[in-house]
Order: sequence, then structure tokens, then C-alpha cells
Amino acid sequence: MSYLIFQNANLIHSVDLNNLQILENKTVIINQDTGIIEKICNCIDEIGSDFLINNAKYYELKPNEFLMPGLVDTHCHAPQYFFTGTGLDLPLLEWLDKYTFPCESKFDDLNFAKKVYEKSVKSHLYCGTTTICFFGTIHLEATKLLADIVEKSGMRGFVGKVCMDRNSPDWYREETQQSLEDTRNFIDYVLSKKNPNLKPVVTPRFAPTCTSQLMSSLAKTSDSYNIPIQTHLSENVNEIKWVKELFSCDNYAAVYDTHGLLNDRTVLAHCIHLEDDELDLIKKRGAGVSHCPTSNTSLQSGIMAARKYLNKGLKIGLGTDVAGGFTPSIIQVIRECIGVSKLYKSLVKSDEEPISLSEAFFLATIGGAQLLGIENKIGNFSEGKEFDALLIDFKNIVDCNDDQSVFCHEYSLREVFEKFIYLGDDRNIKEIYVKGTRIV
Repeated sequence: MSYLIFQNANLIHSVDLNNLQILENKTVIINQDTGIIEKICNCIDEIGSDFLINNAKYYELKPNEFLMPGLVDTHCHAPQYFFTGTGLDLPLLEWLDKYTFPCESKFDDLNFAKKVYEKSVKSHLYCGTTTICFFGTIHLEATKLLADIVEKSGMRGFVGKVCMDRNSPDWYREETQQSLEDTRNFIDYVLSKKNPNLKPVVTPRFAPTCTSQLMSSLAKTSDSYNIPIQTHLSENVNEIKWVKELFSCDNYAAVYDTHGLLNDRTVLAHCIHLEDDELDLIKKRGAGVSHCPTSNTSLQSGIMAARKYLNKGLKIGLGTDVAGGFTPSIIQVIRECIGVSKLYKSLVKSDEEPISLSEAFFLATIGGAQLLGIENKIGNFSEGKEFDALLIDFKNIVDCNDDQSVFCHEYSLREVFEKFIYLGDDRNIKEIYVKGTRIV
């Protein structure tokens, strides 16, 4: 066996929603054959002889470095990277027609798809995302290509071929049976790779663009393969009105439930305008929410009542939702998550406490892992979990360029971490690990 051993390591991770744990000057031992964290101890002398083998790799952290878990992005549209940072002048439904559908329709061209997807995946990875849940397009071969690129990157990937058979332009719409056949084909393709870090996801775009036949059949497909489902829910008030015109169900969430799409494997993006009955239903079914605050503000969709949902006990992770969200960085989404919750308290409900930094970081790591059903594998540095981690160098945030600097010694590690979240970016991410293997 081979081991990766970090010495003098400062570790920052979440134990639970309200417990940001900081471990200083630890020794961390990772079995590189399995990727599992086998032991965290105070010093090298506590390591048994089993770990002191000739081919162990040692890394001694510098005073200006710390380790944190890799970030989890629970909702993103890989093809929309092409127009990220533009087209944010319209609300959701108009935005889809003017920008999104024309862009996504281009992905029948595999050369174009390859160029965009390689840049899309790289942009998320270099921002510290080690696990991501991607929407592709309706195109089978392009979505297979996306899965290939995610796999090659070394990231953990959940990838879905988008399904939509109505209420979209003729040039970007599927026939129902073809959508179902292509979905099964895609699932079989991904599963044939036998890569535990890559999973297919059943992906009805959202209820307005899917017939009842398509949604019911996709639910059966998900059940037969026992794989996740991802879709959108209650993102925009006009979207909700439209759903009520199209379906006879009591509410939007009930539409998915009636068609068998609401279960403990379901990731529901946005969920801004949920009624209390919907919250109860989602909780009962064990589904969860991908909170996308950057996109929610950019597309004028609204502010999700994150505190209310947490108090309800819902599973919640964070999502960039590129390109409704203008950044591939979950670190930026953490900031937005905190910021919009403060606005919610100020403008909507004064007795509702905003989301704290510790809570937002939990949502970006363990929360996302819970939502995707892999919290037993990743999310923090508990012994027995797989080592997905970022090595952070903060010397350009806190002046540590020389031994005489007063700043480097004036801040606690908790304060340094807070500065990194608010002031740091991809330039501070020195190394990236997934399952014990360095991928950047």
C-alpha cells in the first residue's frame, strides 16, 4: 500500500451545520490505494509502523497553508458556460427563449461541444469544485462527451441528458420516445464505465417542457436503475402560474410527486417560492434543494427562505447554476448565500436569522454531499471518508511574505478562513485532491 501523509496540517471542515471545526498542526494519513483518510493524529510519532513505508509521500504544510474539503456544486448547466456573464437582462422564461435554447441547440455539433465542455469543466474544477451535478443538453452524443470530459478531469460527476418534449422551439425539442431511448442509452453508457466517481442522472428539464408521459416514464427509468433525478422547481412566479395552467395538481411540487419524480434521490433546483404544503411534501419524500442564490438574483427570480428550509430539516446544497449564475465558483455562492439571507431578514422577515458563514460552508460541503447521497464518502475530513480536499495558500490575503509581518500572526485560523471565503479565489487554491489523488 502507498500513503500520502500531510504534516503540520491545519484542517478546516464542518462537523455539522453549526460546528465549523478547526484542527491545528495535525498529521493526516491517506491510503492512496483506496483514497480513504485512515488517521488524523497530533504528530508523526503517533503513527504506527504500518504507515512508515518507503513509498509514502510526505507533505509538510507551510504556516500560510491549510486544508479544506473539496466543494460540491449541486446544480449547473455545462453548455451554458458558453454565454456565462452575458444575457442577465431578462427573467427566467424570456431568458430561456432568447439565450438558453439557442445556445444549447448548438451542441449537436460535437466539435463545438468539446471546446465548450472542456472549458466548462475546467472552470469549475479550478475554482475548487471537486463534485458537480451537471445538466447537459438534449443531445445524446454531446452528453456522452460531457461525461467523458468530467471523468478525464478527475472530478466526481453527476451528469444528465436533458429531456424535454414540448413548449420549446421546434429546433430544440425531442420526441417523447426518442428522449426516453436516448436517456437509457446515456445511462448505460455511463454505467458501463464502472467508475464510482461518475453517475448518470435522470434529467427532466422542468415540468412545463415535459409531457406527463415523459415524466412518468423517466421516473420509472430512475427507479429501475436506482439513480438520481434532477430538475427545477418554483424558480419564477410566472413559471409557477404556467405550471398551474398546464397541470391539475394542487401545487408545483405535487406535479413531480404525481409523476413519481419526488423521492430521496431527487435534487430540486431553486425552490424559491414553495408553499408550506410543498415543503412538507418534499420533506416527506426525502428530496432536497439546490440553493442557487447567485442565479436567483441575476434572473430576478427572488430570495429563497433558506433559514425556514433548514429549520424544516430539508437537505440543502449550493449550486452555481451557470449561466443564470454568473460564476463557476462555489466560494462566490457561499458569499451570496449569506448575503441574500441578510436581505431576507431585512426586507421580508425580520425575526429570521441570516445564514452564518459556518452554515453556508456546511451547505457547500457536507450539505451538498447529503443532497447527492454521498455524505458517507465525502464532505469533511472524518476518518473513513475519501480525501477530497483543497490546499489553500493564503499569503496574498494575509501578508505572510516575510517573517517580520505582523499580519500573519495577528489573525486566528478562524479569521484567516473567513478572509479566504470573502477575499480569496482560485489563485489561492494551490492543489486539488479527489479520492486521495492530486488532480490539479
